[in-house]
Amino acid sequence: MEMGDVKILQKKPIYPVSPELRKYLRFYQRDARLPVAYHDLLNFYESFPVTDKNGRDTLWESPLYPPHELERLHAGLKKVYAMLKASGNLRIVEHKYIDRIDYCKFGNSNPFRVKIVNRLNDIYDYFYVKKADSSRIYGLELEEIFSPNQVNYIVDGETLIEEHIAGIPGDEFARTRMRDPDYNPIRIAKEFVKFNERCKITLLGDMRSYNFVMQITPDFDDFQFRLRAIDFDQQFYEGNIKVYMPQFFKENRPYVQLAMEYLTDKTVVQYQQEEQSSIMYQAKAERHRLRDLRDVCIRDKISTVDHIHQLREGLAQHYSDPHYNKCETMTEIIELNIKNVIRQVIA
Repeated sequence: MEMGDVKILQKKPIYPVSPELRKYLRFYQRDARLPVAYHDLLNFYESFPVTDKNGRDTLWESPLYPPHELERLHAGLKKVYAMLKASGNLRIVEHKYIDRIDYCKFGNSNPFRVKIVNRLNDIYDYFYVKKADSSRIYGLELEEIFSPNQVNYIVDGETLIEEHIAGIPGDEFARTRMRDPDYNPIRIAKEFVKFNERCKITLLGDMRSYNFVMQITPDFDDFQFRLRAIDFDQQFYEGNIKVYMPQFFKENRPYVQLAMEYLTDKTVVQYQQEEQSSIMYQAKAERHRLRDLRDVCIRDKISTVDHIHQLREGLAQHYSDPHYNKCETMTEIIELNIKNVIRQVIA
């Protein structure tokens, strides 16, 4: 695998949710009337930095709210959690309380992270309150359709609620656990190759190691690994093809080096073909949902003309396929990616 040092130079704008996309979300039960909106959580008067157990700055802040406002927010956020996890059944939050609300100024979405705790056994969970952004929603939908992972989120107006995706942050895994002698490095490298291929085909960008997590599952006498994206902000916006290939981010060099060390060119191609086959079957199984999403997305403004032209030219060169030069939208580019995958698999 090639390595590189690709950079994202400009901040992506927030694209509002179109009326057509709202209809899609309503049909697929992704919308709801929320008791707390994103802007409600902005009404704090002060905040202090959140540090990790080693005293390092986490880039998150803990906001302080007036007591009467905090009580209202906590009651509303418990209902939000019930809506996210149990279609609004409040029984699941009878013994839970909101332990903390954190705010992040880093990145495009400026999310709030909410920690909710079960007072009976101290088991806790998180969920996120973010600005509703069309790019992010399309990314979540494509993750649901094409990846082996399920995603859970709801939208109301300008507010997006996302379920927490558990796992070891990719940068932390690379730094502390990747070379664990109990782990099979070939399995880790294989998973990165497949993840890289899926991101390239579905145009999920900016998958630096802190934007994905590693999930580890014991399996008989070995461990299974799965990389999961946790940030969908850069869904088909950028024009540089390398933004959609995790191998070209310097933060991911430990994964690329592992692949170069333990995989041959032949096995890399084999794992890419396995991922392509999986995407083909998902495209067929979810063809109706995929069609509905395509019909909405193709009319939505979610990138710039310059980025679209740059990307189609880059893909035409990468795949030696001049058909990309006819694409006028990011949606058409993904559609051609999927069609080419299907042709390759059944060839």
